[in-house]
Amino acid sequence: MNEAVNTLTKKQNWYSDLSEQAANNKHIVHEYFDLKFTKHIISKVIKYLSDYYFRAMFIGFENMPQRNNPEVPLIFASNHSGMAFPWDGIILASGVYEMFDFGPDSMRPLASPMLSESVLMNPYLYENLWKIVGSVDASFLNFETMMLQNEHNLLIYPEGVPGIGKGFNKRYQFQRFSSSFITMSIKYKTDIVPILTVNGEYINPYAYRSGWLNKLVNKLGVPFLPMGFVSLFIPFQPWIFYMGFPAKLTYVLGQAIKPYEMTSKPIGELSYEELVEIKEKVRTKMQEQLNDAVKKYGKKPYRFREFFSITFKNLDKFPFSMPFGWPLLFEQFNLLWKKNKIDDKPLRLGFLSSLRILLQSPKQLFFYLPIIGWIPLLIKGLRKKS
Repeated sequence: MNEAVNTLTKKQNWYSDLSEQAANNKHIVHEYFDLKFTKHIISKVIKYLSDYYFRAMFIGFENMPQRNNPEVPLIFASNHSGMAFPWDGIILASGVYEMFDFGPDSMRPLASPMLSESVLMNPYLYENLWKIVGSVDASFLNFETMMLQNEHNLLIYPEGVPGIGKGFNKRYQFQRFSSSFITMSIKYKTDIVPILTVNGEYINPYAYRSGWLNKLVNKLGVPFLPMGFVSLFIPFQPWIFYMGFPAKLTYVLGQAIKPYEMTSKPIGELSYEELVEIKEKVRTKMQEQLNDAVKKYGKKPYRFREFFSITFKNLDKFPFSMPFGWPLLFEQFNLLWKKNKIDDKPLRLGFLSSLRILLQSPKQLFFYLPIIGWIPLLIKGLRKKS
């Protein structure tokens, strides 16, 4: 009975105007974000992942839509890849940053707070990495705050963590949507632009969701742990926790959706039921666009011939172009950044560089030590909070 009353109260009082609080919350816009760092890590580290491994392809971005309301950012919304570390989001945001020279047409992500709660969920325990490169914890107040800046557009994954952990059996199926991006679109009369991520489901294929296991790892600050063949090897090689298969990540720019044209009421006068109705219309439109994109670009998720061709042409990038080399790649950048030795040139890495990095930073060996390697990684990953 109490639960029913609470649900009814929530529906009746679903909207609160946080404009005043948001004006006092503007510190989050630049609190962690370091544009110089972001430019360098994208050009020197993420480029290895994007160009030589995932071979990212951006379809339609040459026709990037302009803001219908110049003072307000556009809201870009994408589907999540199931049961994989969110490389899809990293490659997407990084690619658009570079494509539009880090200007207003690029986008800053609103990411689940669970991704930054523990150092473990930052790639290779690179503390605060999500936030340093521009991500902001996805809360209603933070969303409202980011709508008050126009330096960048916004990127949101409306499925949230359940979208990452939905399982391969639900691939390319939008899960339950957050209402926040619908609310902001209506309130600020700004468009929602779908970005359809194709082949991301194959970063970790045939992995499934386990409710009891997810509850267990949630206590460690990990949103989910996939149940699949690859998961069996995580204890024996900790770097596998972050790995993904070489899916050819394809991002298709969709047609803008205008929720503010689906009602004549201001946001504060909408009932909860009316909001849900609009949200379902948006979800249906995005699902239709996703289905079309998968039909067109999802028939060969790996394109192995292309992958091996690029790999052999770039053997000088080995092992840093492969997932088992990524811990060393990130660490090399970290070492140079801390010493203020980052310049505009690419990282100077050769085959023997891996040995040099391990000598400079022996702690990286833990990523390669079976079972016992997890002990120091978990101590660091779970003790410190980002």
